[in-house]
Amino acid sequence: MGALTRERLDDGIELLRLDRPAVRNAMDSALLLELGDALDALAADAELRVLVISTTNERALCAGADVAEELDAAGGVARMELFARLYTAIEAFPAPTIAVCVGNVVGAGAELAAGCDLRVGGENLKLLFPGAKLGVPVGPARLVPLIGLSKARELIFTGRTVGIDEAEALGLLARRAPAQEAEAAALALAREIAVHPAAGLRNLKQLFREYEGTAGRVVRENAAIVEFQRTGGGLPYGGVRR
Repeated sequence: MGALTRERLDDGIELLRLDRPAVRNAMDSALLLELGDALDALAADAELRVLVISTTNERALCAGADVAEELDAAGGVARMELFARLYTAIEAFPAPTIAVCVGNVVGAGAELAAGCDLRVGGENLKLLFPGAKLGVPVGPARLVPLIGLSKARELIFTGRTVGIDEAEALGLLARRAPAQEAEAAALALAREIAVHPAAGLRNLKQLFREYEGTAGRVVRENAAIVEFQRTGGGLPYGGVRR
């Protein structure tokens, strides 16, 4: 049984839900592979107008990497390469993307949310970029274009938790709602977007990518995180067997 559910809704909207509630959707190798394959397939779907990434449990969009997954050193590198694949796929996705940010949105979950075009926050949001705490060179590629260099430095260097009010004040959110209503709010936003011509939306998406240079940022950071896993401390500290 997979850890991802897919549903095609009206108006060309696809709803992906992460489905590992017991671990707050922490990403193991299997989920990363499943999610990457789904994004590749959807990127090739000309009928798709908007992609919404959500969760089956409002306690978390994603709590980050699954630190309990047992991997040898080669497996740790292979999994980090899957993270890099995910970050590339979400940045390059040709149609508008919306993340439902409820509960824990931490580490890889925060990177996934930041990589989407728009975010809808639940009022239980706990957003955290813990790269500095773990020694992982990740975060700037996606966060700097969203909130600016100075504030991104502060959030990434401190690794502190950001709640719903601050996330909204920083301009990270397109909408906010009670946690149990956040997915519905994201789908309502998706429908506002999906009524526009699909080709025009994709052209606009490409313009935003080019203006911000996001593809180059992600390529640079992906190389850094894979090299960190190969030669540095590596993640997860408890699960990788040396």
